[in-house]
Amino acid sequence: MQRMNPAQVAPEAYQAVLGMERYVRQNVDHTVLELVKLRASMLNGCAYCVDLHTRDALAAGESSRRLFAVAAWREAPFFDERERNALALTDAVTRLGEHGVPDDVWDAAAKVWPEKELADLLMAIATINVWNRIAITCRTELPPDA
Repeated sequence: MQRMNPAQVAPEAYQAVLGMERYVRQNVDHTVLELVKLRASMLNGCAYCVDLHTRDALAAGESSRRLFAVAAWREAPFFDERERNALALTDAVTRLGEHGVPDDVWDAAAKVWPEKELADLLMAIATINVWNRIAITCRTELPPDA
């Protein structure tokens, strides 16, 4: 059972997170954005967000084969260099340990992502991690099958 609806309880804070979401939707490649959202949600164990972003990506024309492969992206041949670096950065930022994001992960991403795009990608990763933490903590319920 859902614990609370933060959009109702703290609407100004919720709107601030929505502002971040609007920003990344306007500034990050849609395909990469959905892959990043799905990967972070998988790592965080957020069933609500995995469901939502899988459905969004499929509706936008992403293949189910690539979406399934996000779980094992390092071994899958379906992702280009920019996508692979975005997924590696997503893993590092989402699993942020005591030593932060490793230099090799950051440097590889910085080689294929111009600085502004890399900043926007980082904002996208941070935003989905915020959404995951809200949904998991509040036990946001999945919508019924359509």
